[in-house]
Amino acid sequence: MNDLLSKLVGKKVELRCEGSTSLHGEVIKVEGGIVQLRDPEDKICFMAIDKIVVVWDAPDEEHRAGFVS
Repeated sequence: MNDLLSKLVGKKVELRCEGSTSLHGEVIKVEGGIVQLRDPEDKICFMAIDKIVVVWDAPDEEHRAGFVS
């Protein structure tokens, strides 16, 4: 998991942890068994890599419903 997350630095991902907890954000740094994520509000989160069960690309949040002219 550490190697996979290291390759995703700079990309937006969603992480599913043990239980039902999930987080999403941009991978900032992977070091010492910890991954740093930046959420859409620019808050930094630190998560233990050994607690992560699933990782996938985050959906693009830029799309909004409505008409395009």
